[in-house]
Amino acid sequence: MQTRPFVEVIKEQLESESLNLPIFHTVAVKLQGVLAAKDFTIDQVVALIVRDQALTIQILRLANSAFFSGLIRVTTITEAVVRLGPREIANVAMLASQQNSYHSFTVSELKKHSQLLWRHAIGCAIGTRWLSERIGYKHLAQEAFIAGLLHDIGSLLILKVLEGIMLAEPNGKGIPREVAAEIMVAMHTDAGFQLMTKWNLPELYCNIVRDHHKELSDTSNVLLSLVRLVDNTCRKLGLGCTAEPALMLAATFEAQEMGIKEIMIAELEIMIEDSMEMVTAVA
Repeated sequence: MQTRPFVEVIKEQLESESLNLPIFHTVAVKLQGVLAAKDFTIDQVVALIVRDQALTIQILRLANSAFFSGLIRVTTITEAVVRLGPREIANVAMLASQQNSYHSFTVSELKKHSQLLWRHAIGCAIGTRWLSERIGYKHLAQEAFIAGLLHDIGSLLILKVLEGIMLAEPNGKGIPREVAAEIMVAMHTDAGFQLMTKWNLPELYCNIVRDHHKELSDTSNVLLSLVRLVDNTCRKLGLGCTAEPALMLAATFEAQEMGIKEIMIAELEIMIEDSMEMVTAVA
C-alpha cells in the first residue's frame, strides 16, 4: 500500500530515466523535426505518416472534419498534405496523437479529469491560432496551434503517473480529485518542461510549457503572450475548469501591451465556443 506522499512518488517517476509514458506519438514528434529543416519534401512527410496505419486513419478523419476540410473529400495522406500543407498536417498529426493520449485512461475518476484537460488543450490550440492570425502574426499560426495544444502537457503526464500508481494498487483508496488537481497546479509546468525536453521537442514549445504561468514583463515572446491570454480566455469560459466569468481579459498585461481590445476578445470567446463543437464532434 502507498505510504509515501504522492508528490514524492510523482517526482521520482518523472525523474526516472525509464519513464516511458504514451504522451507523444513518435511520428507526430518526428514530423515536427522534419519541418524544422528548410529542405523537407512532401514525400518525407507522407512516408512518415503512412508507417502507422491507425494514425493515418485518424489524420484522414480529422482532415475531412468540419474544422479542417475543404469542398472535396481527401482519401489519401498525399492529398491531405497537398490540400492542407505539410505544417498543417503535422499539426493534425499532433492533434490526433494528443487526442488518443487524453482518451486512453481506464481509471474512471482520472478519465473524467483527462476529458476536462482535453477540452482546455484543444480550446487553447484553436484560440491561440485564431488570435495570432487576427493581430498580424499569421506566419506564426501553425506554431500557435501547437503551443496552445501542448502548454499544459505536464498535467496530462501527471495524470498518467497517477493512473500508474492507482493501477498498481487496485485495493488502495485512490486519489481524491481535489488532491490530483492540487498536484497538477503545483507541478505541471516543471513536469511538462522536463517531458518536452526528453522528447527533444523544439525549444520554443518547451519554454512556453515551462513559463506560461509566469508573469510577463514584456510581450517580446509573442506566442507565450498569446498562450497566456487564450489560457485565461478558456478559464473564463470554463473549458476544462470551473468558469470564471469575472475575469477581465482586456485588462490583462498581454491584452494591454498587444493592443487587443474587448471586441476582439469577445470574438475570440465566440470563436472558441463555436469551434469546440466542430472539433469534439470527431473525438
